[in-house]
Amino acid sequence: IFQNPDHQIFANTVREEVSFSPRNYGFSEAEVRSSVEEALRAVELEGYEEMSPFLLTKGERQRVALASVLACKPRVIILDEPTTGLDYHQQRRIMELLRRLNEEGHTIIIVTHSLWGVAEYAHRIILLRKGRLVADGPVREVFADEGRLRKAGLKPPKIVELGGMFGTILLSVEELKSCLRRRRTDEVGLPLP
Repeated sequence: IFQNPDHQIFANTVREEVSFSPRNYGFSEAEVRSSVEEALRAVELEGYEEMSPFLLTKGERQRVALASVLACKPRVIILDEPTTGLDYHQQRRIMELLRRLNEEGHTIIIVTHSLWGVAEYAHRIILLRKGRLVADGPVREVFADEGRLRKAGLKPPKIVELGGMFGTILLSVEELKSCLRRRRTDEVGLPLP
């Protein structure tokens, strides 16, 4: 899926857009209808079928592009910078959607510089610099070596930097809250509310 959904959307309605690929792959009309319904439900765009994709928000267009791929029932989905140009709420929505698809059995590969999303949502990082492998491993392990990140021209996400202040690798705000609760309990004997 392209970084900019406008580079792949061309049809007059959401239904036509999402129907194009399965038709192109030779799905029967019944299979096309079923897969389009299922894909739009998966990306939370039911009721948008007759709308022009060009009148949707960028986040909604990104979900139309994803539905177009899902309609073909792939096992692997590759996305290029899927949260670029989206506000925080839309970024979260896309990342939560990708997490759910992964939990349902899809392999999700994201090409990104957005390390906050990697920290919170990815299981594994393959870190490249100028086409060369810099690191490959579990997220926490790769983020533990700030030198490798910097070698790839990247800065660790703020949550990881904050975790360094506590001598640990944090990947989400939830982990930070847990860390603070444990510290509060250990130091004062009182849990945080």
